[in-house]
Amino acid sequence: MSLSASDIERIASLARLQLAPDESERMLSQINGFFDLVERMRSVDTAGVEPLAHPVAALEDITLRLRDDVVSEPNNREANQKSAPAVEAGLFLVPKVIE
Repeated sequence: MSLSASDIERIASLARLQLAPDESERMLSQINGFFDLVERMRSVDTAGVEPLAHPVAALEDITLRLRDDVVSEPNNREANQKSAPAVEAGLFLVPKVIE
């Protein structure tokens, strides 16, 4: 997949960007370079390869250093919601934005 100059113009318009001609050409080559990289990655046969949680896991056995999940602050929901314009059942009420 590769983009054309008109695709770059449309993307810039959607993003509300004004690109100079040289910027548009540079953007075109960079995005097409990215798509070329993705296509090369897609062509690699990964059948039988297990996914890794972390790239270093392929080289050595690592354990994640996670802290204990403990409550460190009291529940201040009511105090935090006092200044809210509308609250119901402990939830903030907001105006509908999707029709």
